[in-house]
Amino acid sequence: MKNSNELKIIAHIHNDFTEKFGIPRQSGLVDTLQSKIVFTPEYRNKDSLRGLDEYTHIWLLWIFSKAVNKEWSPTVRPPRLGGNKRVGVFASRSPFRPNSIGLSSVKIEKIDLNSPLGPVIYVSGADILNNTPIIDIKPYLPYTDCHSDAGNGFAYSKKDGALQVDFPTELLNIIPKEKQNTIIDILAQDPRPGYQSEQNRIYKMAFGGFEIHFSVLENTLKVHSVFSSENNLNNA
Repeated sequence: MKNSNELKIIAHIHNDFTEKFGIPRQSGLVDTLQSKIVFTPEYRNKDSLRGLDEYTHIWLLWIFSKAVNKEWSPTVRPPRLGGNKRVGVFASRSPFRPNSIGLSSVKIEKIDLNSPLGPVIYVSGADILNNTPIIDIKPYLPYTDCHSDAGNGFAYSKKDGALQVDFPTELLNIIPKEKQNTIIDILAQDPRPGYQSEQNRIYKMAFGGFEIHFSVLENTLKVHSVFSSENNLNNA
């Protein structure tokens, strides 16, 4: 007998993150990061979005499709704590959970009800990998969802970025202009895992068809080269 409570994939999100490395640690940290939500054929119904244009933000519930464990652990090692301190899984936003479900608040930029793929929601500020399954969408209600006096616990609380980004103009100009600010904003958030802090180690981040190579010295992230993911040529 089919379980009536079985989760249904209603949509997928599409953006420039083809790998997990570099994805912002939380939604809303990089406001310039653009994504679009494309519904699966069964849910391509305009009526399901009736009234959504009256809201500015939505909650996305989604599946950690690249981080599914058969067994769960009551404690996890958050990268923000250097990867060597354990906290309870329910005191973290680790993807390794009894149910691999993520929650993100994003801003609605545009709703296209008449695209060739049915209704499409364009959003900004997502912290989600490209092609991730979406299982629900709910309006964000500021009068109840926003708690200005809430504590951050051990989580990183600075939104404007921890690092200064040194991105040479000749390398930045390789990136399409409409994506340049987004890449800088992502790099400023320090994409490195919390347990990796070696000075001048070269890291690689894939984004929007490019591979960005960078290192970090003290509070400055320096971009060294930009590769095209499509032809694997070094454009530096």
